[in-house]
Amino acid sequence: MNAYFKKEKIILLVLLLLFIPSICEALSLREAIDEALKNNFLIKQRIAQISASIEQEKIAKTFLLPKLSSSYSYQRLKERPYAIFENPLIPGEEYQVHLGDRDRTYWDITITQPIFTGFSLITRHRIAKLGIDLAKEYRHQAELDIVEAVKVSYFHVLLSKRYVQIAEEEVEQLSSHYHDAKAFFKQGIIPYNDLLKSKVALAEAEQRLVRARSNLKVAISKLNTLLERNIDESTQIEDISSFVPESYNLKQLYQEALRRRPEIKALKVAIRQAEQRIRLAKSSYYPHIYLVAKYEQTGTDLGATENDYGNNKNASIGIQAKWDIFEWGRTKAEVRKARHEYRQLCYELKETEDRIRLEVKRAFEDLKVAVKNLETARIALKQAKENYRITDLRYKENLTTSTEVLDARTYLTQAEVNYYNALYGYMTAKAKLEHSIGAIGEAYEGEGR
Repeated sequence: MNAYFKKEKIILLVLLLLFIPSICEALSLREAIDEALKNNFLIKQRIAQISASIEQEKIAKTFLLPKLSSSYSYQRLKERPYAIFENPLIPGEEYQVHLGDRDRTYWDITITQPIFTGFSLITRHRIAKLGIDLAKEYRHQAELDIVEAVKVSYFHVLLSKRYVQIAEEEVEQLSSHYHDAKAFFKQGIIPYNDLLKSKVALAEAEQRLVRARSNLKVAISKLNTLLERNIDESTQIEDISSFVPESYNLKQLYQEALRRRPEIKALKVAIRQAEQRIRLAKSSYYPHIYLVAKYEQTGTDLGATENDYGNNKNASIGIQAKWDIFEWGRTKAEVRKARHEYRQLCYELKETEDRIRLEVKRAFEDLKVAVKNLETARIALKQAKENYRITDLRYKENLTTSTEVLDARTYLTQAEVNYYNALYGYMTAKAKLEHSIGAIGEAYEGEGR
């Protein structure tokens, strides 16, 4: 029996060791981006939109090709059809001549080939082909937005973890200070109100820790939604605590943005579509001409093979033309409408270019501010740590008050918050700058360190 339980424990231990790596493995920024691009429903929508556009192009192409159609009809008449003739030999006398049976069957096979439709069919095909390009740009836009959202969410999780770390450190240090104050109070070294200050400060720090942990859970849940994971999954991510500052040329950023942004590309495709729609509207000015070939049979049986009153089969080939000569100005209005839509898109392109330039400018300036803030925050953090260390030592030697220690800890907490706000603020600003120029960007060099 003991051997059995030992064997069972070994199996459980092996299974646990197998699962631990997958449970503890942290997700890198690059892996998070790849997972989001693979699983996010918005990307899947755009992929489906591309597939639909491809099928639409196939549909438009079929209208350029010959069309084969067939029809069949059967009728049962109440009376046999006849014609009335006057007897030329006997004036005033008439007689009937039957022209067919009561049963009538007709079927035909027709091939129709468009010859000229005012360029409408080829124009529709071009519009459909441009629709594929447009759908692809919509997908690129979705990918760009998802990548930015993942980066920002990823950095927010890291920042939230730092807040928890700061809060835990604050609780630990204030707890130690409270015990020191408690001992000093028992010795009669400090008054009771100093002890109360230490106790209140510790309680407030514990509340901040609870809030920080809650905010971290929410931040992880937001990242999970972007990755299409279970919202309550405890996703672990790799830390990014260092980076290499980069320099950018604003004019080059403008050029990159106008060259790469999917919104610009999509609008240019839409303008090309609008040009084709003007041509499509003008097609109604022209006649539509078709080549029609037909084979037909007429008879009295179901297969239309028997006809005692004439030939039961025939074939023909000819030209069919249709021209809408007057439609109360409809075509002219459609052309004007298409031209207005074209101009609307041209204006929208100009407005979008200005908006993107402003977006690049804002992201560029935010990045510069983040770099400067990080430099000052790093110096302030170093000074705040030293200030707290000295103040805490002086308190333990009874050379300063509890208020000074609490103030020093408050300064240190704020300095730590400012530093990590600046650190991940820089990374967020860089992600937004990359988004503004239409670049997905690479993982940070400090990733995983």
